[in-house]
Amino acid sequence: MDFTFISGQLFTGLSVASILLLAALGLALSFGLMRVINMAHGEFLMVGGYLTYLAAQWAGPTLGDAWLWVAFPLAFLGAGLLGAVMEFAVIRRLYGRPLDTLLATFGISLILQQAARQLFGSTGVPVTAPAWLGGALTLGDVTLPFVRLFVIALALIVLAGMWWLLNRSPFGMHVRAVNQNREMAAALGVNTRSLDMLVFSLGAGIAGVAGVGLALIAPVNPTVGAAYIVNAFLVVVVGGVGSVLGAAVAAVLLGFVTALAEGFTSSSLAQAILLVLVVAFLQWKPRGLIPTKSRALEEA
Repeated sequence: MDFTFISGQLFTGLSVASILLLAALGLALSFGLMRVINMAHGEFLMVGGYLTYLAAQWAGPTLGDAWLWVAFPLAFLGAGLLGAVMEFAVIRRLYGRPLDTLLATFGISLILQQAARQLFGSTGVPVTAPAWLGGALTLGDVTLPFVRLFVIALALIVLAGMWWLLNRSPFGMHVRAVNQNREMAAALGVNTRSLDMLVFSLGAGIAGVAGVGLALIAPVNPTVGAAYIVNAFLVVVVGGVGSVLGAAVAAVLLGFVTALAEGFTSSSLAQAILLVLVVAFLQWKPRGLIPTKSRALEEA
């Protein structure tokens, strides 16, 4: 049991957990508020990654390393706009029909993947991180790359922003009211349809930001979102549907378990171990680590 090896794996797991958390936050919101099983959510992450690549190609020669600060709003707005279009054109017509929603969003994910292949090719496109992210912090025998530390810090900033938005703003009060009792919130004047679109777009935008972090770590390809969607759903279920804090805790736990399992076994076996542990956990706490109170969930 090499301490250096285990420390490195845990740090890798923490950086992976950061991407998972950003991807799962949108799912926690949309699934918790609208009960929508969005199989195309991973493609918002893919869109954010490709927009990061385009920002590096277009703004890099002009702005130098500052192109990264262009990539964040571009990825957030681009993925958020795509989410708004998807909610308006498809999702809102399928509320209350979870199986139809699952099939429709799965079809949209395939369409978006094929569109990415046509535009960028089937191989991954690399994004060169700014020079100031090229070094590493050394603690004893453990090396912590700056780019992964940056992704972890990004996840913490977004998590703090989401906590403030949901707990300290009028928008968050409306979201919590609709999540707890949609009919009563609508009777009190909350425009639930507009709120659904805003929440869905916000979740898509956060996934786009996750794509920026992912692009700094690994090449972006058309199926990169599909590789994260299953674990993102696991984070939502283990953390508690609709719980942002629960998603954060679950993302860290699943990231650590995956990294350690991959270090001692293989990627495929590590995924199988993770699924077995999740099933066993849900037998013990079927509503997740930090469940939210919701009349819709109690009736489901």
